[in-house]
Amino acid sequence: MTALSFCAALAVAGAAVAQTATPAPATPTPAAPAAPATTTPPTPSASAAQPTDADAAAQPFEIKARPAIAVSGAAKWEDGYKAITAALAKARAAVLKANLKEGGRPVVAFVDTDDDNFKFQAMIPLDAPVAATVDLGAEAKPAETPAGRAIKFQHRGAYDDVDSTYEAITAFLDEKGYIAQNIFVEEYLNDPKGADDSALEMAIYVFIK
Repeated sequence: MTALSFCAALAVAGAAVAQTATPAPATPTPAAPAAPATTTPPTPSASAAQPTDADAAAQPFEIKARPAIAVSGAAKWEDGYKAITAALAKARAAVLKANLKEGGRPVVAFVDTDDDNFKFQAMIPLDAPVAATVDLGAEAKPAETPAGRAIKFQHRGAYDDVDSTYEAITAFLDEKGYIAQNIFVEEYLNDPKGADDSALEMAIYVFIK
């Protein structure tokens, strides 16, 4: 994946403080966590999720937290696809093991990034909170999906081509003067066969200040 530029921009924005009203969506670069194909759904190629209808659709709104099962991970950008896919598979396995009911599509929250590496939380949303007594295994833990004010963007096309989508997002944020937080979320809306599957549909949520 390639949120590298996006993340890098976020870092620069932080240093430049409110003057750069835009956290360049450093598209998680390397190994795009190709929407955890088959195992777990988790952005343009032909229809790069460029915020075309941005003025009408890409408007800030409040996102509420949802209960979830999360598996934390870290990887180099070039290994991102594999790392995220594996983490989502573990999260889903924990959900199945505990007989829990999924409450939405898989999501990945990018919580810390630099030029070479990134940290993330791979999450399977649930329809209800998890009881403290539930055995989720060693790596999975009860969690909540990120909440706050965000703007939603769409990516349709291979995950390998997600860079251009993040570039478009960065340009949009810049133009509109939005200042992004150091977190963004990818929600995988279907189950592509791999990072090069052009059938992928993904939502990207950029949390703003």
